[in-house]
Amino acid sequence: MIRKKLIAGNWKMNKTAADGVTLTKDIVAEIGRETAVDIVLCPPFTALESVGRVLEGQAVKLGAQNMHPEKGGAYTGEISAEMLRGLFATHVILGHSERRAYFAETDAFINKKVLAVLANQMKPILCVGETLAEREAGTTLAVVQRQLEGGLQGVTKEQITSVIIAYEPVWAIGTGKVATTAQAQEVHAFIRDLLTKLYGDPLAQKVRILYGGSMKPSNAPELLAEKDIDGGLIGGAALEARSFIDLVKAAVAAG
Repeated sequence: MIRKKLIAGNWKMNKTAADGVTLTKDIVAEIGRETAVDIVLCPPFTALESVGRVLEGQAVKLGAQNMHPEKGGAYTGEISAEMLRGLFATHVILGHSERRAYFAETDAFINKKVLAVLANQMKPILCVGETLAEREAGTTLAVVQRQLEGGLQGVTKEQITSVIIAYEPVWAIGTGKVATTAQAQEVHAFIRDLLTKLYGDPLAQKVRILYGGSMKPSNAPELLAEKDIDGGLIGGAALEARSFIDLVKAAVAAG
């Protein structure tokens, strides 16, 4: 099963709207029409509209970094799925380790978001992964299983191929550390096996699993060559056009 690679840039709390336009223009000037892989840019909420305008007519998709599960109401500072759809966002990052750690988001709350994104015809990028303490304690697979099964509660067989999973070893985010290729592939294969148990092999083979632990142009070719690593959720390397473009080209080369 050949799955189309996906490279998603998570800008986190970086880039003003003007900065985002500049970065996006630099990216699309070189790879805006690239269709061999899927490309998603996820700027902060304040830059979604301006970045989205630059992406009009391009192959690059627009994604958001988070979302509230409710349709609307008294949730000061929050953003709904309908608001994101109104800006033509197609993807939403959910359950990122920073949301879990800094904002105490639970598997159950993240699951509500996943279901809301799917109900609004967008694609959730569901993040799972262990902390350094959990890896050292030997509980990596148990943590990933809990987060994955919790996040996918109520997701049907008809919906699962719209879900993208991102494995992010928390200890390898922003630290310059990276899991070895073998470590990354082991967890990706474990996730694929879990999906097989939940949805059957044919559907599990269609779900894309991204690596989210400090993927850079230097380590991308080796990681992307693994059979269960279908792309990357990119943090720091997505904030500079050249490194992000090089990652996309590495994904194209990996097929």
